Amino acid sequence: MKGPQEPARLLVGGTEVARYVVDPAVDARHGPRPYLHPVRTLGGTVVTAALPADHVWHLGASLAVQDVDGTNLWGGRTYVRDVGYTWRDDHGRIAHTGWSQRAADRLAHRLEWRDPHGRVVLTEQRTLAATPVESDVWRLDVGSALSAPPDREVRLGSPATNGRAGGAGYGGFFWRAVVDGEAAVFTADAAGEEAVNGSAAPWLALTGVGPGGGAYTLVFDGLGPGDRWFVRTAMYPGVCVAFAFDAPAVVPARATRKGRYRVWVADGRVDRDRCADLVSRR
Repeated sequence: MKGPQEPARLLVGGTEVARYVVDPAVDARHGPRPYLHPVRTLGGTVVTAALPADHVWHLGASLAVQDVDGTNLWGGRTYVRDVGYTWRDDHGRIAHTGWSQRAADRLAHRLEWRDPHGRVVLTEQRTLAATPVESDVWRLDVGSALSAPPDREVRLGSPATNGRAGGAGYGGFFWRAVVDGEAAVFTADAAGEEAVNGSAAPWLALTGVGPGGGAYTLVFDGLGPGDRWFVRTAMYPGVCVAFAFDAPAVVPARATRKGRYRVWVADGRVDRDRCADLVSRR
């Protein structure tokens, strides 16, 4: 019987900047799925959290959706309309099924999004790449192609689309950050959780101090049609390219939903002008 696969690594110029856990040994209720952790700046500051005590199912940087045709692929309790968060036996798994490429700076693999009974709900082709940008900045590129079966459409939902108020439209490409203190978030023309949560700004930045005392900045882009930013800073630090922020997203039968998510990982606090410049040079 095969044991769990060792994490893959992403390198920039010989420096390890991320580990990719493809076969996590986590409780089924935590939404097992491949995830990146730890992710580091070029200076060595860790900028992801995995299995944090406040939300144990937050796994570094990953793709996860709480409601995929009724299957919870996010982890934790499921939000049920008119009931609230409830523990249910509805947790599935996003399973690695084979590598297409493994290089120091690029990974590509095949995945299956499975319901609690092992039925394949979606298939996926995913790529991850690490690129040097400046002496203190590197960029993570994540490409995802999610394909529905030939005989049925697949509905992607969130707590918000299932009735929760308060802008809880999470689910998609999610980054659980780690900060000592509170993170700050901003876009080109707004700042703070309340102002940026639910926005469709072209890019969004999160900055804070890592566990070792080093300041860092993460600059995100990659919203697709209908996507919105889901952001938290007060309860925990996290940023999500949310697929179903206020309305369900549907992958039609035989169709493929494609996304490309980019994160610039920088040492230090980066201001708006430099964030905009980094994104413009993608």
